[in-house]
Amino acid sequence: MANLKLDESFWSEKYLDGHTGWDIGYVSTPLKEYIDQLTDKELKILIPGGGNSYEAEYLFENGFKNVSVIDISTIPLENLLKRVPSFPKKNLLHLDYFELEETYDLIIEQTFFCALNPEIRKEYVQKTHQLLKPNGKLVGLLFNIPLNNDTPPFGGNELEYRSLFEEKFIIDIMETAYNSIPQRTGNELFVYMRKR
Repeated sequence: MANLKLDESFWSEKYLDGHTGWDIGYVSTPLKEYIDQLTDKELKILIPGGGNSYEAEYLFENGFKNVSVIDISTIPLENLLKRVPSFPKKNLLHLDYFELEETYDLIIEQTFFCALNPEIRKEYVQKTHQLLKPNGKLVGLLFNIPLNNDTPPFGGNELEYRSLFEEKFIIDIMETAYNSIPQRTGNELFVYMRKR
């Protein structure tokens, strides 16, 4: 792990080589159903490590105009802009998540957490807490399976996640997603947490 540098060139290479197994080509069902019940279109939303950002596209097309995507690689940000030319360029953040200085009402987690070196998961929790406004929420999916030890995606389990998040977040929901896409059935936890 120590030799693996998960930097911009690492991720850009994945896009250029087509090694994007996490990319299902559309907004995943658990996130779509969560988004469908949101009523406040003014929410300031962040999607970290957003990749091709089908979630951002779906939110934007459904009237959420205050959606930002942050990614360490420019390639997926450009891909989103090609699909949705009217998406505000100022909301496409080519930046390291840990360097972002802003606050949001909602952070949507979809394959970003599992792409990070597990050694910095505590930093992720700290940074996510910092980026959320009072009463802000972290909502999304975490893999609930052992995955790789030497390259992303990295997995984990509910016990590990609870011990990681509970100091900074009130965990309202952390349970096996009942509506995962078929190839991820039983392997995802849907999480809904509020900033302490």
